[in-house]
Amino acid sequence: MSIHIVALGSECPGGVGPGEEAMGQGQLQGGLLWSYLGHGAMAGGPEESSLSNPAFMEYTSHVFGDVTVVVQDCPSWDLLDSDWASVRSVLEQADILVIKYSINDKLAFQQVRNGYAPRLRPLLRHWGVPVILVAVGARLNDEGPPCTCPLCASDWSSCVPHSEGLQLSRDLGATYLELPSLNHVFVGRYFGSVLEYFMIQCLKQKAKERPEKRRGNKLNEPQPPHLEQPARLPPIRVEESSFSKDLQWLLERGGQFADVAFYSGDSGKELGWGHAAVLCAVSPYFRQLLLGPKARERPISRCACRGDGRGDGGPPSLLSTWDGGLGMEDGSRPDGHLAGRLSRLVVKDPLLCLCLWETLMFLYRGAWEWEHLQEAVGEKLKNSLAVAQLMDRIRSFLGRDKGSRDTPNARPAQLGPQSLVNLFNSPLYSDVIFMVQGSVLPAHRAVLVARCDVMAAMFSGKYAEARSRVVPIHGVSSDTFLSFLEYLYTDTCCPASVLQAMAVLVCAEMYQVKRLQHLCEVCVCAYLQSMPSRELASTGISVIRLLRRAKCHNAEQLYVWLLHFIANNYLIFSHKPDFLELSEEEREQVERLRWPSRGYLQELSEYQQRRRKLKKSRCLVM
Repeated sequence: MSIHIVALGSECPGGVGPGEEAMGQGQLQGGLLWSYLGHGAMAGGPEESSLSNPAFMEYTSHVFGDVTVVVQDCPSWDLLDSDWASVRSVLEQADILVIKYSINDKLAFQQVRNGYAPRLRPLLRHWGVPVILVAVGARLNDEGPPCTCPLCASDWSSCVPHSEGLQLSRDLGATYLELPSLNHVFVGRYFGSVLEYFMIQCLKQKAKERPEKRRGNKLNEPQPPHLEQPARLPPIRVEESSFSKDLQWLLERGGQFADVAFYSGDSGKELGWGHAAVLCAVSPYFRQLLLGPKARERPISRCACRGDGRGDGGPPSLLSTWDGGLGMEDGSRPDGHLAGRLSRLVVKDPLLCLCLWETLMFLYRGAWEWEHLQEAVGEKLKNSLAVAQLMDRIRSFLGRDKGSRDTPNARPAQLGPQSLVNLFNSPLYSDVIFMVQGSVLPAHRAVLVARCDVMAAMFSGKYAEARSRVVPIHGVSSDTFLSFLEYLYTDTCCPASVLQAMAVLVCAEMYQVKRLQHLCEVCVCAYLQSMPSRELASTGISVIRLLRRAKCHNAEQLYVWLLHFIANNYLIFSHKPDFLELSEEEREQVERLRWPSRGYLQELSEYQQRRRKLKKSRCLVM
C-alpha cells in the first residue's frame, strides 16, 4: 500500500520566484517533508519526473515498515498558474495535502490567502482530502530575541500573525501548526505526529475499500445457502376517529334523549335542546348551573352566578334555570323516552341567543378549533366588538386556568374525547345502569346512543331496555364491558393482555363498533410481536385458537395477520399439537409463506453433507 502526499508552498522566506528554477536536491533536503522522512527519502529519477508535472519535485520513502510514501512538492505558487489542469489532476490523486508558508514572508502569505485559497476551497470540500497548514519560522522582535507568542503584536507589519494563519486554516478546513524551526524536535514531535495520524486514517480507509481475502477461500470450498428475510407482516388499518361526528349527531338528531331545553329570555321562544351529561362534563359553568339540591318543594329560579357574578369572582349571569321536578308527562318530549327531569334554561344574553347553535356545536364536537368558532360567530354577527364580547362569554363556559385569567385573548384548551372522561363509570346524570356479573356500571343513554348504533337501536325502539333503568348484560365479563364503555366515553382502548384484547374484540363485534375492533386487533398483534422466540415457544397462549376466534368474530385483518405470523415462526408453531387444527386451506397458505422455506432447508442439508465429506477427505495431521 502507498500514500500520496502533495505539498504546496515554501517554508523559506522569499521562496522561489517565477523566473527561478525549482529547488534542487540540496535545497530539498532542508525542507519540511524531507526532514521528516529522514535518510530514507530518495529523489525520483529523470524518467519518473518526466511523467509528473514539471512544477513538482517528486521523491519517495517508506514509513511503518512497508508503506510507501510518494511526495510531490511544489515550492512556488506561481509555477501552478502555467498549467492548472495538470496541477488539478495531481491534487485529485493526493491522499494528504500539506500547505506551507513562512511566517516572515507576509507578501507570499497574502498571495496564498487572496489568490489560491479561494480556488482550492471548493475542490478540497468536494474531495474531502485532509489538509495540514504549516507556518514555519519565528516572529522577529526589534528589542530582543525572536518572539513566538501568538498574541505578540510588535512585528505584525512584517510577519504573519497567528490569528490570520488560524483563520486561513478554518477557511480551508485544515489542521493548523506553527513550527519555530525545522529541527528534529518540532518536525518529529509536532508535524510528524499530525502527519502520522492522517496517514493511519488513510491506510484504514484503503484497507476497507480493498476486497477482503479470506483464508482458505478456495474455489472448491462449498458456499452456504443464502437465507432471505421473512415476509413482512400485513399492516392493520384502523379507521379514523368519529368521536366529534358522533357528538354532533347527538346534538342534531338526539332530541329524544335531551333533558335540557333552552329558551329566549326576551321572547320565551324555544331555542334548542341539549344533554345535561355532556354539558356538565364539558363546561364547569353548566355544572354549577344544573347541579343543585335534589329535592325542592316548588319550582324556583336559580342563577348560577348569584347576581352579577362580581361578588364571588364568577362569570356574568348568562343563563338561569327552572327545574323543579318537571317531568316528561307534559308532552314536551317525544314519545317512547323514559320519564325524567327536564331542565329549562333561559338565555338572558341576546348575543348568546343569536349564536346558541354555534356555541353548542363547539361544546359538543370538541374538535372545532377556537379560530373556526370565532369565524362562524363573526359571519353571523357582522360586528367585531360583539364577536369579542361573545367569545369572552363562551370562554367563561369552559373556565380559565390561573395563568390565562389576566389575559383577555387567552385561548382555552381544545376540547376532545377526554372531555367525557369524568362521566365514565360515574353516577353523575346517569340514566341507565348495566348489571354485569353482579357489578353495577352506571352510564348515560345520550353518550351510548351517539357512539354505538346497536345501543341507539336498543334504547330508541320498542325494546324493554328503552323504558327500563336497569339493563342486564349477559355473555360478557364485567372487566370486558367496562373496557368497552371506556372506549365509548374516551375513544381509547388499552387492554392489559392478549386475552383481554380478544375479549374486548368479541364485545366490539357484538355491538358492531368497528373501530374498537381494529384497535383490539392492533393490541393483539403488538403483544404477540413483542414476545421473544423463547417466550413464544413456551407461552400458554394458543395462537391457533386466536386464529379460530378471529375468523369466528369477523376480524379479517387479524386473521390474515395471524396466518403470516404463524408462517414467519413456522419452526415454533409446527411442533405444537394445535397446529393440526388448521384447515387444509390454511395449512397450504402457511406452507407457501413459511420461513425458512423448504427450498432453503434442502439447500442447507446439502451444504452440510458437502462440508462433512470435505472434512473427512482432508488429512488429519495437516
